[in-house]
Amino acid sequence: MSQRKHQLGDLQLAIMRVLWRQNEATVRQVQDALEASRPLALTTVATMLTKMEDKGVVGHRAEGRRYVYRPLVSERQVRRSMVRRLTEGLFAGDALAVVSHLLSEREIPAGELTELKRMIEQREREENES
Repeated sequence: MSQRKHQLGDLQLAIMRVLWRQNEATVRQVQDALEASRPLALTTVATMLTKMEDKGVVGHRAEGRRYVYRPLVSERQVRRSMVRRLTEGLFAGDALAVVSHLLSEREIPAGELTELKRMIEQREREENES
């Protein structure tokens, strides 16, 4: 499946988060899960799920007269694809520029900085072993 298919808009990403959390859901269940943050018509959710199925990111099974949707791609796959596109599009593929931007544009708690350092050290060890 092409990485382009993993590019999701805000509403599609919100729907995927519901499906990742619940593993599967009907249109009504997705609508209910999004109600607090995004009041949407049932037809809007149904249309979006159909479009997402056409993209290959969700699938469905029939249960009587209703469809039960499930994710076909993982959150990690979507995140990887979307971050790759962001990195290539806004930062010309420069990972250092991305990290520098993230570090300078928001407050990072000390615990997260410690974890970032640990991850960098782990990556350096892995690179040295190869």
